[in-house]
Amino acid sequence: MTKVEVIRAGKVVLRPKRLEDAPDDYAWRCDPELAELDATTPLRQLYEEFFRFYQEELRYPSPWSVRWGIDTVEGKHIGNCMCYDINTAFGEAELGIMIGDRDYWSHSYGYDAMIGMIDHFFSTTSIKRLYLHTLTWNHRAQRCFEKCGMTPVRTVQRYQRELLNMELRREKWQQIREEKLAPLSAAKAPAGNGTDPAKTARRSTGSTTV
Repeated sequence: MTKVEVIRAGKVVLRPKRLEDAPDDYAWRCDPELAELDATTPLRQLYEEFFRFYQEELRYPSPWSVRWGIDTVEGKHIGNCMCYDINTAFGEAELGIMIGDRDYWSHSYGYDAMIGMIDHFFSTTSIKRLYLHTLTWNHRAQRCFEKCGMTPVRTVQRYQRELLNMELRREKWQQIREEKLAPLSAAKAPAGNGTDPAKTARRSTGSTTV
């Protein structure tokens, strides 16, 4: 994959992860409620050890994943999202998102981030299918993903949890793309370089919590 691009999508800006995110990410990963929503367990390691591994991950990123910090247009870090297990041979990849700051839950920040990430991958790569997994009881997240155009596929068992697998294929995105991007273009974002979904729409033909 190429370097991580900045994506402006409605009320959020997706930008490359940076070292300054470490305190937020550590706090969110230690939070029991957020861990449960992410179908995992709270982090137990000391911050110093976490920070050391964090530095290594930023220094040597995986070629099979792309990670962003989610900022408000004012520059506040409120969460993270990523595309991982990128398989160019099969043309598919998995999405993940977390809005860690509870003040921004249920206000469409996660939705805007998802739309920006989805459009970026379908517009700039050969990926044909994006998918994710979310807990079967996390109906709030499922409503967000369905609003993005994703459809349920099946339930799966992972780590003694029941997860719902959802997907979105390129051909469906092409059909709903303008409809999904139009509201985001109305949101004002600061000027600058990066991928703007509204501009992309004009020039192109073409586990998880929120």
